[in-house]
Amino acid sequence: MEQVLSCSGLSKSYGGFPALSDASFNLYSGRIIGLLGPNGSGKTTFIKMAAGLLRPDSGELKICGNDIGVETKSVVSYLPDRDYLPDYMKVADTIKLFSDFYTDFDAPKALDMISRLSVDINKKFSQLSKGMREKIQLSLVMSRNAKLYLLDEPIAAVDPAARDYILDTVMKNYNKEAAVLISTHLIYDIEKLLDDVLMLQNGTVRLYDSAENIRQQTGLTVDQYFREVYRC
Repeated sequence: MEQVLSCSGLSKSYGGFPALSDASFNLYSGRIIGLLGPNGSGKTTFIKMAAGLLRPDSGELKICGNDIGVETKSVVSYLPDRDYLPDYMKVADTIKLFSDFYTDFDAPKALDMISRLSVDINKKFSQLSKGMREKIQLSLVMSRNAKLYLLDEPIAAVDPAARDYILDTVMKNYNKEAAVLISTHLIYDIEKLLDDVLMLQNGTVRLYDSAENIRQQTGLTVDQYFREVYRC
């Protein structure tokens, strides 16, 4: 396994409140990692730093051996936790947009994935349901030949059928030489995908282990263990 991401002593505060504090861990290729934790644990803050949208206050963060910057953005495929494409764009325009922006984007692959959704590519985003928009945006993100996929709550706001599509899309279409980091609260739905589990609590790393080790050592599923750890 190749080390894709490394961070050491990573910290970020907002107005004196620590969102992430002295976090240190590595992510490796060929692994799907669940980034788990309650609201306010630092998940989205970390993802945005890895995507180059936020700067840490201290510590080191590298992707494929490079500091966060132009080089890392070219190998990171990021799906935010909200719609990121404008309503006025047609589906066909989004494929051209990704083709123009990313040299690793596989347009025929994206077109094939989207065509399986039986959606008119001449429709505007504003004319599509929330679930359909999520599917299309994920299809675009997963059609890049990236080294690191950052998926922030990809199944939070969609129905169970859409969740199944999204999880199946992730499994079948990510670059097997890449790492996939998925932030989610819906652990039961996503557990079957996970190779590793990274749990954050109050901005610190609570646990980082393989999903199989957690099951063997605790006798619980990852979902059950999460509920035990974060029980109010």
